[in-house]
Amino acid sequence: MSARASTYSVDDPEKALKYAIQHVQADRVQIVEGVITRMSRSWSREGAATEIRRQIEPVAETLGCLVGAGDLDLPGTPNWYIPDVAVVPKHLADDAGALVPDQTLFIAEVTSDFHDNTDGVVKRRRYAEYGAPLYLLVDRQERSCTLFSKPTELGYTRADGPHPFGTPIHLPAPFDLELDTSEF
Repeated sequence: MSARASTYSVDDPEKALKYAIQHVQADRVQIVEGVITRMSRSWSREGAATEIRRQIEPVAETLGCLVGAGDLDLPGTPNWYIPDVAVVPKHLADDAGALVPDQTLFIAEVTSDFHDNTDGVVKRRRYAEYGAPLYLLVDRQERSCTLFSKPTELGYTRADGPHPFGTPIHLPAPFDLELDTSEF
């Protein structure tokens, strides 16, 4: 169930807000619980995301997937996320529209320079509610990683971590990969 926003009705504020977000002429922005947030990147945050991509890309390629940071819609909510890393089937990514979390195989978020609980609380809850099967939280303030799995509408039912940076994180099937976290 992929959301496509090309036109909107004035009577539908959710669609109007998401349409506007997609047509911002400056930096990329996302909507978290109705609040428009500019996607700012620090080199250390981008470094951790790049390290995840570098390690996961060979496996993603064999699975016919793309690794990136594309738009994720959460229909029925005022949320439009841009994860730091997402793995999605190439055939879904070929279409220019946003995907929904249950169309991903893996999502990773790297916390920002300030700790506002967006990635660790709000996004974790929403990704589970919308069926993202694997969610990796890289918490740079705590210098730890936690892999969440088994999503339900109420949250993830399994958490592996938090593990200090340097501890390998096992990504289960379909990846079956030991993620080296020493460079985060």
